[in-house]
Amino acid sequence: MIVQICIGSSCHLKGSERIVELFQEKIEEHHLENEMTLAGSFCAGKCNRVGVTVSVDEDVYTGITPENFNEFFDDKVLKPIKVETTK
Repeated sequence: MIVQICIGSSCHLKGSERIVELFQEKIEEHHLENEMTLAGSFCAGKCNRVGVTVSVDEDVYTGITPENFNEFFDDKVLKPIKVETTK
């Protein structure tokens, strides 16, 4: 799985640095270092009024904030990884 966090100017101002930190914490907590690649990307072209844009493989999600991060991570990252590792 490849996760890209937009670090373009708009997302930077909306807290992309904190979202990167949250991803790093969750990756370590769940021991996912070998299951995914975490990367920064410049503008994904999906700017939103609230939150940061994050791509998970080919899917793009907007509006990711510290407040909704855990739900996003569990649903869009952790759940698919668990499904893939049980195959």
